[in-house]
Amino acid sequence: MENGWNSRVAIIGGGISGVVAAKQLKKFDPMLFEATGGIGGVWRNCSFTSTRLQTPRTDYEFSDYPWKDRTDVSFPTYTEILDYLHDYATHFDLWNNIMLNTKVVEIRFIGDKNKVGLTELWGGNGRALADHPVWEVGVITAGSHEIKWYKFGFVVMCIGKYGDVPNMPIFPQGKGPEVFNGKVMHTLDYCKLDKEASQELMKGKKVVVVGYKKSGIDLATECAEANQGPDGQPCTMVIRTLHWTVPSYSIWGLPFFLFYATRSSQFLHEHPNQGLFSSLLCHLLTPVRKAVSKFIESYLSWKLPLVKYGLKPDHPFEEDYASCQMAILPEKFFVEADNGRILFKKSSNFCFYEQGLILEDNSKLEADIVFLTTGYDGKKKLRSVLPEPFNGLIVNNSGLMPLYRGTIHPLIPHMAFVGYIESVSNLHTSELRCKWLERLLEERFRLPTVEAMFEQVSDETEIMKRTTRFYKRHCISTYSINHSDDICKEMGWQSWRKRNWFMELFSPYNNQDYKEDKDN
Repeated sequence: MENGWNSRVAIIGGGISGVVAAKQLKKFDPMLFEATGGIGGVWRNCSFTSTRLQTPRTDYEFSDYPWKDRTDVSFPTYTEILDYLHDYATHFDLWNNIMLNTKVVEIRFIGDKNKVGLTELWGGNGRALADHPVWEVGVITAGSHEIKWYKFGFVVMCIGKYGDVPNMPIFPQGKGPEVFNGKVMHTLDYCKLDKEASQELMKGKKVVVVGYKKSGIDLATECAEANQGPDGQPCTMVIRTLHWTVPSYSIWGLPFFLFYATRSSQFLHEHPNQGLFSSLLCHLLTPVRKAVSKFIESYLSWKLPLVKYGLKPDHPFEEDYASCQMAILPEKFFVEADNGRILFKKSSNFCFYEQGLILEDNSKLEADIVFLTTGYDGKKKLRSVLPEPFNGLIVNNSGLMPLYRGTIHPLIPHMAFVGYIESVSNLHTSELRCKWLERLLEERFRLPTVEAMFEQVSDETEIMKRTTRFYKRHCISTYSINHSDDICKEMGWQSWRKRNWFMELFSPYNNQDYKEDKDN
């Protein structure tokens, strides 16, 4: 340890975001702390037997490390993604920077407290990487109870929005899981079971799945598969909020990317820093934007038995897309429903009684097992390790993390957050922001004032509020290209990345468009 340093940069979390941060910041010789025995994050710790990527593999690859077989149009399994991530870490020689089975339990700020808070420039002087240690990170390694402390000049938080801390519903006293005679499991617990154990758990049992997002849909499908045969029991999904589901990336024979993933399609949607002409054009094209959503809804209502099962949402499709809640259906989901092995009950509220659940209409639903696919509380996870006063600054009045460029909190100096905003491809979102972060630490550009950063965050928040009722997921999918444009401009890159105007307007953007050699 030289001059009090262990390393200049710490990275906390070994998921997709943490590993790509380690690669992009490798010149700073970072130390990556991962609590578990392997990298992969949510793919390693929160995947079911049937879990697959929701996009084709070419939409989920690093810009400088493509999949070996890019002609394979199948959606990769979670094991394929883990293998790909391991190969990436090996290819870029990252394993010496990764400390597995090393859990961060506490972080201390040891910098100048006079430079914390609402200063004109971030951290007092606007510099990202401190020239002396400002953070202490306390870790516990597997098999030890002793906290070991390390000092750093910059910390990158990559512990993610998913996994570790389940988001549990709150019930009135005497009406929670404690009164239920059966078994209650969150998806976090179910993920730990192998295929044989999960099938044994559900076979011949009355299973209730609470939730209708991707994990709930996948779990119900696995439950139906485990209950084939005369002794099988149907799985009942309790749906609190309906969302649009999609069978494939084709709408009336047209590729889905035409509707939302091209520059021309995103002209229809409001985005931050919109000029007068762009704002006027966006307003005039509102009927076109609504027609696109209706066009997709018409296809989904025709292709899927949504009306038959009462599963057609009341809100427009674009609200689910704008909040990154569009789920790709397993191939057999409605086949199992048609065979009576998946049932549906809509109830915005529920509670427990001895034999199962009581729904909002006071009807009772008997169960042996209740699975809560109610998501995770990533903000609570952050609060548990950050010190005061920073742990009280995690969310703003709108319930969102106020992150400039989806990365920098204006009031938390010498720290970045990667993996806390969403888009159609979270890998791309994280990689581009890590490239931006690398150049910020190298001082190739400076951040704007704290006030200007808050104004940018506020602008994005108001746009999300106007776009979807589900804005708290902090999703940028309807203006992701514009978001990337702004990042490219700050890095000194060309923002329009395609070879010609036609491709720029009508072909989808992906990570290959953000290769660094395009700007060398």
